[in-house]
Amino acid sequence: MVKSLRVAFLGCGFITGVHSRNIRALGGDVTCSYASRDRARADEFCARYRGTSSFGSYDDAIADPSIDAVVIAVPPKFHLDLTLQALAAGKHVLVEKPAFLTMADYETVRQARDRAGRVVLVGENDHYKPLAICLRSLLKRDLIGDLVFGHFTTLAHRLKKADDWRNDEAMAGGDAFFEEGIHWLHVAGSIGPVITAAHGYRPRPQADGPDRRVKSMMVAFHYDNGAVGSLYYSREIPSLFRGLRFSKLFGRKGIITFESNGAVVIVRGTGGPRVIFPGFRDIRGYQAMYRDFAHSIRNGHQPEMSLERAMEDQRLMDQIYETAGLAPQ
Repeated sequence: MVKSLRVAFLGCGFITGVHSRNIRALGGDVTCSYASRDRARADEFCARYRGTSSFGSYDDAIADPSIDAVVIAVPPKFHLDLTLQALAAGKHVLVEKPAFLTMADYETVRQARDRAGRVVLVGENDHYKPLAICLRSLLKRDLIGDLVFGHFTTLAHRLKKADDWRNDEAMAGGDAFFEEGIHWLHVAGSIGPVITAAHGYRPRPQADGPDRRVKSMMVAFHYDNGAVGSLYYSREIPSLFRGLRFSKLFGRKGIITFESNGAVVIVRGTGGPRVIFPGFRDIRGYQAMYRDFAHSIRNGHQPEMSLERAMEDQRLMDQIYETAGLAPQ
């Protein structure tokens, strides 16, 4: 029997709860401990999610010899230091995305990972979700022929409160697109063809309200097979039913239309029209992500969402922000 992978969460916020609920669905393959600068909060999470232990500091969790790996679930500003500390202590690392603020940070972590001989998985759960797997399969099967256009839409009216740490770009690493839109950029670049170049277009930001971030971005990009695409991202535009939105892949033999969250995929191409439900059980991909993490550690190889794969996304992010200006006043 393979022993459980023992992970410690560094940080006890909303996203740690999301991870923890999905880990419980794995049936004991991964067991959890919780660390917070507020010991009472770590104890609370440990009790709520049936953890094995709690810690009153991140240092204590990293130093504990019973812990195999850490999950870094704090604001991006702190990711680099905690990752390097964990690798130096011989721990494997799963770090929430955006993982690091600059390409130089990624290179520093890659060197530390190689010295330590440990696994680092960048927590891009969207890479593992059933929708992304379905789209990759459909394009590989050539059901719509050569891809011509990719159109990705993720719009929602989800404003942050004034005291949310995401309003502080020093904590978040950037605006809303950097902090969350990177997930959608990854989806656009993981369907098969590779995005080779991207250009950002940023509209004039809202001047008032508690959510002070720039909350919208449009990205145009080129694929390596000659196709082109666009990504419309916003957290200040209402969407149907507070989150329903549709994206499309246009090929020379047909069109794939999909609900951007992964609820349904409609294919009109070779073989006739069809409706596909990619899967609701692990619709956001967290369970598959942890299975990959545990499998990589046990078998001594890097995961699908390795540092190298995340660095491809960071290169595109750098291009987007180098080219993105604000619309004239």
